[in-house]
Amino acid sequence: MEIKKNFSLKYHNTFGIDVKAKQYIAVTSIEEIKHVLKRFYASELFILSGGSNILLTKDIEKTVVHIQSLGKEIIEENEDVVRIRVQSGENWHQFVMWCIERNYGGLENLSLIPGCVGTSPIQNIGAYGVELQDVFHSCRALHVQSVAEEEFKRADCKFGYRNSIFKNSAKGQYIITSVDFLLTKKNHQLKTSYGAIQEELKKPFFNGEISIKTIAQAVISIRQSKLPNPKEIGNSGSFFKNPVVDVSFLKFIQNKYPEIPFYTINEEEVKIPAGWLIEKAGFKGMRINDAGVHKKQALVLVNYGNATGEEILAISKQIQLKIKEEFNILLEAEVNII
Repeated sequence: MEIKKNFSLKYHNTFGIDVKAKQYIAVTSIEEIKHVLKRFYASELFILSGGSNILLTKDIEKTVVHIQSLGKEIIEENEDVVRIRVQSGENWHQFVMWCIERNYGGLENLSLIPGCVGTSPIQNIGAYGVELQDVFHSCRALHVQSVAEEEFKRADCKFGYRNSIFKNSAKGQYIITSVDFLLTKKNHQLKTSYGAIQEELKKPFFNGEISIKTIAQAVISIRQSKLPNPKEIGNSGSFFKNPVVDVSFLKFIQNKYPEIPFYTINEEEVKIPAGWLIEKAGFKGMRINDAGVHKKQALVLVNYGNATGEEILAISKQIQLKIKEEFNILLEAEVNII
């Protein structure tokens, strides 16, 4: 375990922002994480995982601890379900594909989401009608001050839309070391009604087959058609949350924009695609120097090469201001701004 000084984080965040860490340590096991926590005060540490959900706007004047622990283990299973424990440093999409290959169902709609397993409960990641909480059993975490290991069941995590206890009352207090998933082995609950999945599955390529494998392929195809590859164009996927509004407020907006798309949450609330709002406000494809809004998906802010975090943040604030003025909706950033 080596401590590196003035270490560039350019290749450790998907926006590709070139900021430096005062100190950098890569850890590959729980024992190494414990060693770091015992050596440093919690306030001196900055925990980094896949770097896929952050916008770095300045150098990190702390010791960056990069979680790189790997491993997957079947904890228990029967004819119907399997519980798998996955270490935090595992790549999310690679884990999803590993499950698809073994016919473990539940994660297929979450294919091609960037990042690592350990941060998935923090954000309660979701896509195409599925959220992490739907397949979550529990997670294990280290308290950053006591270094005690704790287990969080689903109810403990207080999951919400792109939200959890780890973003609120427990923020900064724990390092998630592993996540347990409860997946199906047969009689999979296939979800194809959200977004463009049904239309994608109608293409000749799929021959009418609907399975966890074809749903994963459909999701990958849709995401690749709309979202830039972070290895080619720096980005963090969806920059903003889709706003949730009252049905009465939706009807008010429909007076001016009858074509506005929405997804029903319950009898009282609907979710409006933030990408539609941003595109309607004229930001799609906008570029200022190397910072911009992606030309195919307005929900994605991008770094075309040498943009700074401040430049991308400035565009996000322009978008928030315009959407507030035009629709009286305050867009909330989905990414963590550092």
